[in-house]
Amino acid sequence: MTDHTFAASALTRRAALAAPAVLGAALAAAAGGAPARAAAPMQGPMRPGVRRVALGGFEVTTLHDGYVVAGDPHGIFGTDRPQAEVHALAEENLLPATALVNNYTVTLLNTGAELILFDTGNAPATEGTRGFTLARLAEAGVSPEQIDVVVITHMHGDHIGGLMTDGAPTFPNARYVMGAREYDAWTNGGVPEERAAGVIPIVTPLAEKTTFIEPGQSVVSGVEAVEAFGHAPGHMVYHLESEGRRLMVTADTANHFVLSLQRPDWEVRFDMDKAAAAATRRKIFGMIAADRVPFIGYHMPFPAIGYVEALGEGFRYIPETYQLAI
Repeated sequence: MTDHTFAASALTRRAALAAPAVLGAALAAAAGGAPARAAAPMQGPMRPGVRRVALGGFEVTTLHDGYVVAGDPHGIFGTDRPQAEVHALAEENLLPATALVNNYTVTLLNTGAELILFDTGNAPATEGTRGFTLARLAEAGVSPEQIDVVVITHMHGDHIGGLMTDGAPTFPNARYVMGAREYDAWTNGGVPEERAAGVIPIVTPLAEKTTFIEPGQSVVSGVEAVEAFGHAPGHMVYHLESEGRRLMVTADTANHFVLSLQRPDWEVRFDMDKAAAAATRRKIFGMIAADRVPFIGYHMPFPAIGYVEALGEGFRYIPETYQLAI
C-alpha cells in the first residue's frame, strides 16, 4: 500500500466515523426548531407550445393553440359502432376509455420570403385551455403584423376563430387563401343557415383580400392545395416541398391519432359528409404511408408532426422524433 493509498483510506475511515455525528447534529438542529425548507409547490403539467423544424429551405413551426378534455370518445369517434368496440380500441392503445384530449395545432411556414399561417386556431383564450395561437406566435418570435399569408383549410370554428380580433383582422398585413368550394358552401347556402351564421361574419369581410383556389393550385411555390373533401364541403390539405423534402399539412383529415387512423372507416361526429371523409382518410394517409412523408395533423398530440404506416385495417401513427432535425 502506498502512502497515497493509506492517506485516502484513513480519510475514508474518518468520514465514515464522522457521518453518524453529522447526521445526529442535523437531526438535533431540526428537532430544536431550526427552520425547515418547505417543499416546492406543485405547478401543474407543463405543456410545450412551440416546435420548429427544417424542411429543405423552409422552416416549419407548429404552434399549440391549446386543448380540451372531452368525455366518452364514443360520442365523437365510431358513432356507427358499438360503444364497447370504441372503448376496446382505446384501451388496447393504453388510452382511457372514458375520456380523451383533443389538441389544436396551427402551422407556421417560413419560406424564406414569406410567413404563411395555416389556420388561426380558436377564438382567443376559449375556455381557458385553447385560443393561444397569438401567444405561441410571440414565443416563436413572430408578431401578427409579420404574417404575409393566412391559409384556411376549412371553415370550422376552431380553425377560423382567430381570424378577427374585436371586429378587425388579427393579421392586418396578410392576404388570405381559401378553397373556392369551401367558401361558396358556407356563404351561399351549402351549409345549414344556423351553422353558417357563425362563419359568415368572420370570413366575408376578408373576401377582397382573399384568393379562392382549387385543388392542384399553389399558394406559393412549394405549397400546393390537395383535395380532401368530406370533413367539410371544401376541406383541403397542403403539400409542402423544398429541396426534395416533403411534408403534408393534413388539417382535419384525421381527428385522433388512434381512433381516426387505426379505424379510418369509422364515422366521426364532426365530419359533415361521413362517407366522403372516410374515403379521404384512406386516400390521403395511404399516400402518406406509401411515400413515407411526414405530416402535421391539426388534432394530433403536440407537436403534431408524425408519420403513418399501414396497420391492419388502417394506419399506425409514429411521432416524429429527430427525422427533421438532421
